[in-house]
This record gives sequence, C-alpha cells and structure tokens, in this order.
Amino acid sequence: MDAQKKIDIRDLDLSSLTDVLKSMGESAYRAKQIFQWLWQKGARNFEEMTNLSKPLRAKLVAEFNFHISTIHTAQFSKDGTIKVAFELYDGNKIEGVLIPTHSRTTACVSSQVGCSLDCKFCATGYLKRQRNLSCAEIFDQVWLINELAEKHYGKRLDNIVYMGMGEPLLNYANVVRSVLIISAAEGLGMSPQRITISTAGIAKMIQKLADDGIKTNLALSLHSANNKKRSAIMPINESNTLEMLAESLAYWYEKTGIRPTLEYTVIEGVNDGLEEEKELVIFARKFPSKINLIEYNPISLANYQPTNRLDAFAAGLEKQKLIVHIRRSRGKDIDAACGQLANQLAQ
Repeated sequence: MDAQKKIDIRDLDLSSLTDVLKSMGESAYRAKQIFQWLWQKGARNFEEMTNLSKPLRAKLVAEFNFHISTIHTAQFSKDGTIKVAFELYDGNKIEGVLIPTHSRTTACVSSQVGCSLDCKFCATGYLKRQRNLSCAEIFDQVWLINELAEKHYGKRLDNIVYMGMGEPLLNYANVVRSVLIISAAEGLGMSPQRITISTAGIAKMIQKLADDGIKTNLALSLHSANNKKRSAIMPINESNTLEMLAESLAYWYEKTGIRPTLEYTVIEGVNDGLEEEKELVIFARKFPSKINLIEYNPISLANYQPTNRLDAFAAGLEKQKLIVHIRRSRGKDIDAACGQLANQLAQ
C-alpha cells in the first residue's frame, strides 16, 4: 500500500484491529497480542512483536504506519525537573515535563500542537494551534517520560496531568481514549485517580466528561473569580462564564463524587489582592472543591510577575476553611513554563 495512504495502526481500537486481522485471514487473538505490544509494551515498530510470525509482521508493515514521537530536546533543572520537547512524525513539536518530588513522580503532557485560547500569561497562548494530538501522540509522551523517570530516578510514574500545551477538552475524543488506554489492564494499568485533566473551562465538555463516566481528577484553570478580570487574561471566559463553569463543576461533582481542583496562578497586581481573595472564596463555595495556588513562572512574552503575597493569600483562604495547597514553581533555571521551550524551537 502507498505509504501516504497507510494509517497509524494505533488509530484503531481493539474491535477495529480485530476486524482487520480477520480480513487478513488471521486469528482474532492476534489482535489482542498486537494491542498489548502497542499499549502495554510500548512497541515502536512491528519487528519488536516477536511472538508474531514474520509473514504477519510483513503484512502489518505493508498495511500500516507507526507515527512515532521522539525526544527532540531535554532540559534538566537543578531541582530535578526535566523539560522535554517531543518531535512528532510530521515535524511539529510539543512539550512534556517530568516533575519528581520525594513522594511522587508526575508527567505533565500536552494535548494539542499549540493552543487556540490565547491566555495572556501562558507561553503556549502565543503559539498558534496547529492541530490536535492523536491518542498515540499523547501516549508516547507518557511512555517516554516514564522511561526518563526510570533512567534518572529509578522509579515509574505515579501521576499524569493533562496540563501541557493545548486545551484537553477541545481534543476530547483523543484525550479520553488516551485516558482509557493508560488506565486499562492491557495498557499501562494506571488508576484513573492518578490522572488529572486540566481545562481552561469548556462548560459543556465538563458535563460530557461527567456523563461519559470518566473518573479522573478534574482541574479548572481559574486564575480569577471575577468575570471581567478573568476575560481580560483568559478570553475563553467570554463564552464560558464563571456562572456556567460553576454549574458544570457542580454537575461534575454530583455525577462523579470527585472534588474539582481550582488552579489559581497568583500574579502580582492582577489577581493577588484582598478583593480577589474574597471573590475566590465565594466561587469555591459554590460546590465542593480544592484550591491549588500556583507560583507564577514569568515568561518573556508577557509582562507579568509572581506575587510576594502567595503565602498571605493562602492563609486568607485557609481562614475561610477552604482546602488549599501551594504549588511552587519548578524548573526556574530552564524553560519550564508551559510553551516556553516550544516557542524557542518555533523561532
């Protein structure tokens, strides 16, 4: 078959793969073997599938492509963070991050090439969205970051967060499929409770996530609990207002029983005052929630700075009996803010 007409074998679910194998005159159980090679063993080509006959492997080579992602660049921070630029089969580049702590090892992965949401404080917001990532391209990030974790820290990944480049809920089908494969027994077998999907706030898709029974953790990139102020730094708020998001998050909790996390990057002079603190308290009480206060990692593309009120802001929220965690910025000595490395590579 013409290479241009071949599809990536990893675009097929198990049922479709079974049908293809039957049409080749192969037994159905071969599909499960191949599926395990793809998603449990992370095979990068058909020659690795050593329990398949050579004639079958030749058939697969003739019929399918492998659109493999590779590590293009890796930056190593003094604090242990590893920032990775991945090169995709078509030459596009995306980012992922390995974040090790004493208690856990986390992979932060991307869901799109670039982003369409134009958040003013985020480096990815200054990259034009090129396309969605396939399920396999999301999986490859996890697989390769896990290899880095094993090589450099001697342990496997504990957690995965969809907090890299792009808006996961605007690539819904591929993100959900990747979650299901990563958590499946014939995949990586990671509990959905160790996976977090982070969204800038697509209200109807949050509700769909709940309706579809996806039991990951959910994080909302909030960053302001005032519609006018949030719209100024996150244009998505104009079509997905705080009222709409509160309703969708309440619905999420009702359907799943999982408290959503409110991600709030605290930026000097933008959202770090006492008034903003009060607004956040009011919003957070509309449904059971947790709050992550994030130390801002400045980018050269925007004139925003981290606040010196981070601890005071957290203390004010805790006085109101809210669940609050502070996430200190990692990888300050490398291009660790989302989109920084990809922006450099795009220049």
